Amino acid sequence: MLFAPDTEDSLTFTVALLNTVPGANATGGDELATPAELTELVDFHQYAGRFDRDDAELASVLEIRGRLRRIWTLSRDELVDEINAMLREAHASPQLMRHDALDWHLHAVPMDAPLAERIKVESAMALLDVARSNETWRMRACEAFDCEGLLLDLSKNGSKRFCSVRCGNRMNMVAWRARQVD
Repeated sequence: MLFAPDTEDSLTFTVALLNTVPGANATGGDELATPAELTELVDFHQYAGRFDRDDAELASVLEIRGRLRRIWTLSRDELVDEINAMLREAHASPQLMRHDALDWHLHAVPMDAPLAERIKVESAMALLDVARSNETWRMRACEAFDCEGLLLDLSKNGSKRFCSVRCGNRMNMVAWRARQVD
């Protein structure tokens, strides 16, 4: 285990959110185009708290998705500047909480805060752990030449290269075909 379970959960959700953009997923389109698709994503990841399930909430989540995508591959120092800015903007106040079936874990904004603000702060808190552990190299872009996906490498040896099995298989097939021609 590299990070606390709530940090890994938040990072996993963040990567899933970031890879809903066109070119970063199997469908090729925006997988977060409707409030229903947003609901499906947060339900799948068991995201707790307030959900308005409307177009305004979707628009604010899409805005934070864009911001998080822009900072994902920044250098450690640049990432820390962005993390600090997000936490300041939200007036984050970290505290331990228990809810649902979860044991003590960190929250830094109230559960009734707007979804986009909770995503921003929970992602920032998780990224904070990555940065202070000097593990930002685990946050990368997919190495598939035709993919816009991002990945989080939680493997022991840090060798993950692709955002999905689909990209890995596709690139292996490209390499195999290239070897057959030679």
